[in-house]
Amino acid sequence: MPKRAMLPEEDKELWVVEDDSLYRKTIAELLQEVEGIRCEHAYSRCEDALRALDTEPAPDVILMDVGLPGMNGIEGTKRVRELSPATRVIILTIHEDDEKVFDALCAGASGYLLKSSPPGEIARAMLEVLKGGAPINAQIARKVLTMFTHLAGPRSPSPLTQREGEILKLMVEGLTKKQIAGRLILSYHTIDTHIKNIYAKLQVHTRTGAVTKALNDHLL
Repeated sequence: MPKRAMLPEEDKELWVVEDDSLYRKTIAELLQEVEGIRCEHAYSRCEDALRALDTEPAPDVILMDVGLPGMNGIEGTKRVRELSPATRVIILTIHEDDEKVFDALCAGASGYLLKSSPPGEIARAMLEVLKGGAPINAQIARKVLTMFTHLAGPRSPSPLTQREGEILKLMVEGLTKKQIAGRLILSYHTIDTHIKNIYAKLQVHTRTGAVTKALNDHLL
């Protein structure tokens, strides 16, 4: 059960869980400067963040490292989602390991970014997730698609049209709506409508949900 309600203030609360003290300080200060975001809580261990959920209002987003001492970020993501389902977790790591990517998404992560990403990209990703998006680094998206292609069993019957299938494949590859529109020579509005239909047919509400559903059910 959730421990606390989400913060009612206009600014969105973001926590950082990262064991590298310099990187933790740097990324927290960066995000604190982004308009609409408050980042005043930064922890070196999952256990500390989980204890804080007992006493502090739950954050809107947690930026979570995978390779943490003690409880790792994947298990930490599961625990956060159990305690505060409304909190979204973005995995931040130096790793592009296929298995870690898959495990993090299955644990409930809403996105997956590399630490090598430029600071501005990380800030934009946080704003994207606060608007309901699911940022996934393009390199990682390609790795996930490749991994599932190798693991895929018989394809399930797809409820999607051929065009929706094309769009979903490009979503899995990490393309934005604007990029998909350019690739398929369609309007942004048309792509947005198709994606809404994809979400409805797959019974999901986010890009990550659609990607995970597509790969788990071998729809591509």
